[in-house]
Amino acid sequence: MKIVIGANEKGFELKEYVKKYLLGKGHEVIDKTPEKNLDLVESAKLVAKTMQNKEADRGIAIDEYGAGSFMVANKFKGVICAEVSDEHSAMMTRGHNNACMIAMGSELVGKGLAKGIVDAFVDSEYAGGRHQIRVDMLNKML
Repeated sequence: MKIVIGANEKGFELKEYVKKYLLGKGHEVIDKTPEKNLDLVESAKLVAKTMQNKEADRGIAIDEYGAGSFMVANKFKGVICAEVSDEHSAMMTRGHNNACMIAMGSELVGKGLAKGIVDAFVDSEYAGGRHQIRVDMLNKML
């Protein structure tokens, strides 16, 4: 699976850890922030734009608390991003909301939990069915 990832300075260390983890699992990783000097708006924008252009299957943005990247990403038409800090939320937002992107906070999520979140998000598939009405409504916005 092709996964785009990015982080600002506060999320850079966790991003590097998650990137290495994903590569070790055989995923193709597009790192949009190889340097750690970007603001969270800029870093999340790079990930969201990649998702909007359908250049990756999933997107992950990491900043200090996740909220900023979440807000930025959802400004992009066609991008459904969820702020997550646990495995269940990562799985459910993929399964029920067809989220293509998640935002995590490095101050809230440690390395072990980050692996669980990423696995839950990447390994989950969209359930469709009754959830499609909501996804259609989200995609019509903006």
